[in-house]
Amino acid sequence: MNKVTVKIEGMMCGMCEAHICDTIRRAFPDAKKVKASKAQKEATFLIDGSADTEKLKKAINDTGYTFISVGSEPYKKHGLFG
Repeated sequence: MNKVTVKIEGMMCGMCEAHICDTIRRAFPDAKKVKASKAQKEATFLIDGSADTEKLKKAINDTGYTFISVGSEPYKKHGLFG
């Protein structure tokens, strides 16, 4: 499982965050823990394998926001049973 972090310009409110989350879920139906933050100008999600950068960039740019960059790192589960 990998944690993908996407830097995005253009989010201004909670609805923008929800719109980005919906866009990511449509582009990557197997994405988990999808979150977006207008304050941090980023969205994060978990996915098995890797996310197709071009597909992600197109999905975000097509919704009217600006894709800046994407990064990925192995996800380590935290908590009592992780």
